[in-house]
Amino acid sequence: MKPLPSKDEIRQWISENPGLSAKRDIAKAFGIKGDARIELKNLLRELESEGVVEKSSRRFREPGVLPPVAVLQVLPPDGNGDLYAKPLEEGVDDTPRILVIPKKGDPALGAGDRILARLAKVDLDDYAYEARLIRRLGSNPRKVLGVFRIGSQGGRIVPIEKGDDKEWRVAADMTMGAKDGELVEAEAVGARKLGLPAAQIIARLGDPAGPRAASLIAIHQHGIPDTFPDSVIAEADSAEPVGLAGREDLRDLPLLTIDPVDARDRDDAVFAEADSDLANPGGFVIWVAIADVAHYVTPGSALDREARKRGNSTYFPDRVVPMLPDILSGDLCSLHEGVDRACLAVRMVIDAGGHKRSHRFVRGMMRSVASLHYAQVQAAVDGAPDAKTAPLVEPILKPLYAAYAALKQAREVRQPLDLELPERKIELDAEGKVASVAFKERLDAHKLIEEFMILANVAAAEELIRLKRPLLFRVHEEPSPLKLEGLREVAEGAGMTLAKGQVLQTKHLNRLLAQAQGTEFDELINLSTLRSMTQAYYHPENYGHFGLALQNYAHFTSPIRRYSDLIVHRALIAGHGWGKDGLSAWDMENLEETGKLISEAERRSMAAERDTNDRYLAAYLADRVGAEFAGRISGVQRFGVFVRLDETGADGLIPVRALGREYFNYDEGSQTLMGSETGMTLGIGQKVMVRLAEAVPVTGGLILDLLSVEGATVRPTRRKGGKYQPRKPAQAAAKRRLVRKRR
Repeated sequence: MKPLPSKDEIRQWISENPGLSAKRDIAKAFGIKGDARIELKNLLRELESEGVVEKSSRRFREPGVLPPVAVLQVLPPDGNGDLYAKPLEEGVDDTPRILVIPKKGDPALGAGDRILARLAKVDLDDYAYEARLIRRLGSNPRKVLGVFRIGSQGGRIVPIEKGDDKEWRVAADMTMGAKDGELVEAEAVGARKLGLPAAQIIARLGDPAGPRAASLIAIHQHGIPDTFPDSVIAEADSAEPVGLAGREDLRDLPLLTIDPVDARDRDDAVFAEADSDLANPGGFVIWVAIADVAHYVTPGSALDREARKRGNSTYFPDRVVPMLPDILSGDLCSLHEGVDRACLAVRMVIDAGGHKRSHRFVRGMMRSVASLHYAQVQAAVDGAPDAKTAPLVEPILKPLYAAYAALKQAREVRQPLDLELPERKIELDAEGKVASVAFKERLDAHKLIEEFMILANVAAAEELIRLKRPLLFRVHEEPSPLKLEGLREVAEGAGMTLAKGQVLQTKHLNRLLAQAQGTEFDELINLSTLRSMTQAYYHPENYGHFGLALQNYAHFTSPIRRYSDLIVHRALIAGHGWGKDGLSAWDMENLEETGKLISEAERRSMAAERDTNDRYLAAYLADRVGAEFAGRISGVQRFGVFVRLDETGADGLIPVRALGREYFNYDEGSQTLMGSETGMTLGIGQKVMVRLAEAVPVTGGLILDLLSVEGATVRPTRRKGGKYQPRKPAQAAAKRRLVRKRR
């Protein structure tokens, strides 16, 4: 039998033959047959686990390298009219910039088109690949959300997407009777011709400036399902409270819920007490009980199919788009005070240092003794209880805080990533307008619940590994070498160090964050560290959770609002034989696809929530145009500088044409813009003073003028007719030549 190739030989062959990287291609290339294919499969798995190659569908490739032929989605043209595209390839985390190179005879391409293209890797600052069209693929009609303007022969739609200034024409018979100035949803129609693209209106959404329009825009723009099919509502309406039969009775445990003050769904309850076991001095017994959603949302049901499609609940300042109908999320599944509720619970024993000694899962029945909110609990423990919390302080709340103190010790040893990035909270008045914008307070009550939930999630993952049951892990991989090197460069530029030549751990990043704490580079290092991170996702393979510094982690504690947690509950039910509503054969066969779907849904919700906050903040600041604000540079691009305002946390853009009367050179490596004449350099984390020039609530866009950088006054480019008049590069070069000549 021919000997197996070494790992280096396999890696080199994959690198040299990216188009022939399926397992059968590799076996054929090295003459591997019969039982030796199993050994080859094991070798490939080892290479994948070591990060030497990555698997996409049935093919292997070098990490971060796209195949020579790929399916791409065309993006809107940039300011120069160039078309770029993004890969629709699985497993591409750091989306490379791909320039589409048209050739004579190619069909005209537009944003949203899906194409099959041949890729060539290039070593350029502007983009990483060049794509040449093989063929255009079929695609759904492109959707557009915008404001309708009536014209003589129908009208036009002005898109509300930031940076999209291309209008769409609407024929008179395709307007759906939309009124001038009304917010509409439309889709592209007909073949592309010269002039404006054509669209037909498919939904009228009302006044774009109306109260609560911001979240409605985001729901439509991101395609978030916000109405339940009749079959789903019918199933939810037929649901009934659960009986005690077959469950462990936990109703004597004084479990309680601690949530935001405006919470509607309550899916976790907690209790802690000192451990009476003499072998565990200073230890605690912690109970975490979670709503038993799996009893109501069974595999293959209409409720299940809809929950899987939604992936999670989406939260806006004015509304929630829930994963489950309200009769379940707000009532039957919710752990309300004083009522019997079905639950899955875990009893965990920790030692005095906060390390888990053991755990035990049960399917039970509980009754919450109180529904409290974070500030209320914190005030009670700090010595200012109200009538509701006063009798709970000594017997329930103080033991919870004592157990949390132990868990904090374990956290300090483990050292999860310790980023300081305050979260803003938008408060609306009764009319739906922004009343205030503040940063959310982080109380010990928040941290207590967070640590209890993390401990329960770890226990769930470990339990299912022990039971050898399939599940969806919450995966967070370590930063890519490229991003890590970028962070190292930022740190060195700030006079700090991030050591090389060692396996990266969160404690190394925490040392960097500690170096920056309290200095002028504090926010720069926090933002840069955040941006170096990969996105977390769900997957049936366990790759660990880098940010939390945990090897085994799964989401168990929020099944009302996350489908991933429902899958974990079903796995526990099946593993313990608690009923017929556990993980089904279909669930197990499609686990990887489910993980991908709900990971995408999570990102969709995050984008919609972010866009909605931007629109509310733009509306809040619209009557303060001309006012001056302090802020910090939060991002640098070729087209301008993003600034986060200190007062509200809103992000605005200073266009490069507005930075000053000179040409600015962009350095992607250092994320800076440098003036060609003055040498003024703008980089992430710098303090700036800006003037609000424009605020557009319908898009959420804020345009700023730069006044000063770290105390140095700047002369912004003047506007003429509402537009900036920058000096062109050629003009700047000519001026420099004239200055040198005079010298």
